[in-house]
Amino acid sequence: MSEKKILCICLGNICRSPIAEAVFAKLIKDRKLDGKWSVDSAALGPWHVGNSPDRRALSTLKKHNVPYDQCARQITKDDFETFDYIFGMDNENMSALNKKAPKNSKAELLLLGSFDPEGDRIIRDPYYDDDDAGFEKCYQQCMRSCAAFLDKHAS
Repeated sequence: MSEKKILCICLGNICRSPIAEAVFAKLIKDRKLDGKWSVDSAALGPWHVGNSPDRRALSTLKKHNVPYDQCARQITKDDFETFDYIFGMDNENMSALNKKAPKNSKAELLLLGSFDPEGDRIIRDPYYDDDDAGFEKCYQQCMRSCAAFLDKHAS
């Protein structure tokens, strides 16, 4: 079986998608799925390319002992051929992904929250929040959704 590749997408690749990427990476490692699954993340827009994630995203990951050291990048046309699954965080992300996807795209486009066993489908963007609470909620949603996706697809 060839390695399955996951790409997590959000608007700027500094809040939700890096958290989702880090959570997937930790789950892949913890479940000993290295070599079977890999994960990356990217932005829909160019605003933060080359930047580290939001400090609140990094502090939330650190609090949960989830390592992360990537910088933001923007999604490319090639990503639709390279990755097996591309996850958006909300309906606007999904709409943008569907518009950007070339005809005959290999990637399956999925709403990450659609796997949340608690039914919390939209991973709200905490970027404009004044505190860390939205980032913690994002982390918990990603943990549930990523685990449920892997439960279903990595068996």
